[in-house]
Amino acid sequence: MNIEVVLPFWLDRPDAEAMEIALAASDAGFGALWIGEMATYDAFSLATAVGLRAPELPLKIGPLAVGVRGPVTLALGASSVASLTGSRVDIALGASSPAIVAGWHNRQWAHHAAVMRETIECLRPMLAGARSDYTGRHVSSHGFRLRNPLPDTRIALGAFGSGMIRLAAQRADEVVLNLASPARVAEVRAAINAAAVDRDPPRLAVWVPAALDPGDAVHAQLAGQLAVYLAPPGYGEMFSSLGFDDLVGRARTGATRRELAAAIPVELLEHVAALGTADRIAARLHAYHEAGADCVAVVPATAEDPGGRRTLGALTERCES
Repeated sequence: MNIEVVLPFWLDRPDAEAMEIALAASDAGFGALWIGEMATYDAFSLATAVGLRAPELPLKIGPLAVGVRGPVTLALGASSVASLTGSRVDIALGASSPAIVAGWHNRQWAHHAAVMRETIECLRPMLAGARSDYTGRHVSSHGFRLRNPLPDTRIALGAFGSGMIRLAAQRADEVVLNLASPARVAEVRAAINAAAVDRDPPRLAVWVPAALDPGDAVHAQLAGQLAVYLAPPGYGEMFSSLGFDDLVGRARTGATRRELAAAIPVELLEHVAALGTADRIAARLHAYHEAGADCVAVVPATAEDPGGRRTLGALTERCES
């Protein structure tokens, strides 16, 4: 089982803890580090800082919103990180949300599936070193060539809805799921295999929050983050299928994140996370692997474990024993 680490964006922790987690992941020898982007650091800047401190750690940057960054910006960012750090760099793309794409960045949210497809079609030859020559309905680029190509860089796609899953199966090298139950992983694995026409199905990675012997502070940390995902399409339906339709309904009718977090039971957290002893965490990650995940990427909770070192260290020892 391939285990990687995700830099979390816990709302109750200092931004700089990201570097502590990255170094803990590097020290523990995990396979790669995922570096996303929210309201803390620019992903390429953080990836450069991590790569300079942990040069042997492969980096997966994203998912980054294709409605915000175009192919040239994505290619330049990935190439810059790789050139400045010497690290292996893969890139992940996502649709993000209307609140971020339209609200934060004042960019169009419409046609995000088509924008994703065209971005991948334009970006892939660009990463390989070709001069750009692409005209799509939503994405175009002509005349740009990377000074430092990345022909081995893989493109992952963050997908949850059926349309994005089909697109990922046909165009991406890896599919990324966040906050999914093993049952959901099995469904997506089957959908990917069915939609991968005339090609090998892409790898499937799932991000799983994890905490060693969690207490109330960790449960509150996880609930605060999960509350954001109760309402969005795809996520809400999955949580409803797990028996939490009332919470989803409250989220979609205007309940605040604080109200939702206070109402989330530990039972819900356990459906989408790996919590408890090292043996229980390892068994839970194995369940995701058995459901069809090629890679399980651990998102360490840090409310009671600064930098995630206890959780990551215990997981490494358990998997090596």
